[in-house]
Amino acid sequence: MNLTSINNEKVKMWEKLKQKKYRDEYQLFLIEDDHLINEALKYNTLKEIITIDQNKKYDIPTYYVNDKIMKKISDQKSSANTIGVSNMLKTRDVLGNIIILDNIQDPGNLGTIIRSAVAFNFDSIILSDNTVDLYNPKVIRASEGMIFNINIIRCNIKEFIKKLSKDYLIIGTNVKNGIDIRQIEFKKCAIVIGNEGMGLSDDVKKLCDKFAYIKMNDKCESLNAGVSASILMYEVNHE
Repeated sequence: MNLTSINNEKVKMWEKLKQKKYRDEYQLFLIEDDHLINEALKYNTLKEIITIDQNKKYDIPTYYVNDKIMKKISDQKSSANTIGVSNMLKTRDVLGNIIILDNIQDPGNLGTIIRSAVAFNFDSIILSDNTVDLYNPKVIRASEGMIFNINIIRCNIKEFIKKLSKDYLIIGTNVKNGIDIRQIEFKKCAIVIGNEGMGLSDDVKKLCDKFAYIKMNDKCESLNAGVSASILMYEVNHE
């Protein structure tokens, strides 16, 4: 189908999806970049495609638009040629190792953690209610499409950790008073990563069985949340 007017109701709806409240209302989000769209197609999450390229053909409803429309709905300064409209991702019960995020605010950090969790064979990512929106365009881009390859649940993490505690070792992070991550004997584990500036909240700290830190040069005070989480997951994966 060809669309040419920026005042078309469909176009107005797509533009709204740039805002979190409308993503939540419609249970849809936008994906820009052919690589990310191809990942979404593998997992059958796409509802429709918007493109300016008349030669592109897909097996799902496709809307052919002009540059004006594409610029209106694109989140990027240099608008994409193709945008996917995806249903929000389904969740399932957790099965293996888990990473839990307590109030992570930087979209790049969340995207990096998603990518690393897939790389290092973590089963699920649990997001606190106050963690950055999973469907923020910067999160999706930073995940390099791995957002479609892992189970991601948003919930009250304190209640979630309490339910896990019988079967999982709950490992918090503490730069000063933790155990070197390489000295921890792992069983089924849940690693908890805190906010970039404040670390873990006090209520979450109380629920941890152990605290780990990453040994590093004294000249470096700390690593950002995405890097720290990636190293910890690597160590667990290679235990």
